Amino acid sequence: MNLELFIAKRLITGKEHKSSISAPIIKIAIAAIAIGVVMMLIAIATGAGLKEKIREKIAAFNGHIQIANYDNNRSDVSVSPVDINQAFYPNFTTINGIEHVQAVAVKAGIIRTEKTFEGILAKGVGKDFRWQSFNEFLVAGNLPDFSKDISEKALISNILAKRLQLDVGDTFLAIFLKDGDPSRPPNNRRFTVSGIYDSGFEELDASYILIDIRHIQRMNKWKPNEIGNFEVFLSNFNEIDAKTNAIYDETLSTLDTQNIKTKYFKIFEWLPLFDFNIALIIGIMIVVGGINMITALLVLILERTQMIGVLKALGSPNWSIRKVFLLNAAYLIVLGLFWGNLIGLGILFLQQKFQFLKFPNPEEYYVTYVPVSIDFLTVVLLNIGVMVLCLLMLLVPSYAISKIAPVKAIKFE
Repeated sequence: MNLELFIAKRLITGKEHKSSISAPIIKIAIAAIAIGVVMMLIAIATGAGLKEKIREKIAAFNGHIQIANYDNNRSDVSVSPVDINQAFYPNFTTINGIEHVQAVAVKAGIIRTEKTFEGILAKGVGKDFRWQSFNEFLVAGNLPDFSKDISEKALISNILAKRLQLDVGDTFLAIFLKDGDPSRPPNNRRFTVSGIYDSGFEELDASYILIDIRHIQRMNKWKPNEIGNFEVFLSNFNEIDAKTNAIYDETLSTLDTQNIKTKYFKIFEWLPLFDFNIALIIGIMIVVGGINMITALLVLILERTQMIGVLKALGSPNWSIRKVFLLNAAYLIVLGLFWGNLIGLGILFLQQKFQFLKFPNPEEYYVTYVPVSIDFLTVVLLNIGVMVLCLLMLLVPSYAISKIAPVKAIKFE
């Protein structure tokens, strides 16, 4: 860097610059970048966290993909049994990206107590059931153990427990129709509440209780090797459509596959709205930050008009002088990014650990607290994007330097 540019850089970034007229404007510009980054990080992390948490909750009740007989006609209730002895069970080795396969069965019924009754979907599960999510949902008692002899334990939701006035250790009577025929005497089963869960997903909590699958097999007069359907869990949700097709191709022609995006299409049509909102927030924040940086740059140029005239008189080309101002602007943007990331990521990590931000109406979002999902690659790309876009926005106002005439600039006050 030649002498005049070195002098210019010192003048722009030196101590006298901090006490100049442009100092408050520069501080506002840095603050605007920092606030914008905080808002963008929160929008991205909470949007991604909310989508991820909703998908996890739906998958906890259904798996990502369901495999059942066509006779079931994609009903929530298991009508026609499937032989558990399949090539893909218990491990789906022919397709990569499948974490777990479990066998379940569902039967509709009614829970009756002395004071009230509720319709339910009794989901029969066995020793292969993935309890990971329900362990997180558990609010009282313990998860039932179905790995040994047939158990009369049941896991019910907090909603049903309140409606039926049940607590851990209480027994209740569940009534199930035989083959869905109301004219035949029903099957009565008495269960004991081993635990109470609360997923926050009212639509599912109000219906499902979890019981031993052997009860459903006996009521339906199925053989021990007959189950209602298989539930498949994936390691990457983004591959759900491709994996659904791959599983369909790998299973028998009598079996159908369905994923939760199809089964709960209204919810999954709603989730992409978060992406639009996130994009809108990012766009607004970048424009606001860019406008503040443009203002700061123009004030710097106006304040250093005489210096620009002197440098031009010494033979410095326009682009060299513009680079000095752009480098200074980049330095200010970096400061804004630093403070924005420090504050934004700090808030997100605290929320992830303590969950202090709650939804006022959790039933509308299916979660009680604001979930966050932090992807460091996204954070890096966001910072690079903000830096590049802001600098591109500054190229046009920096062109004002080339319009400054040395003679007029040296006389400028």
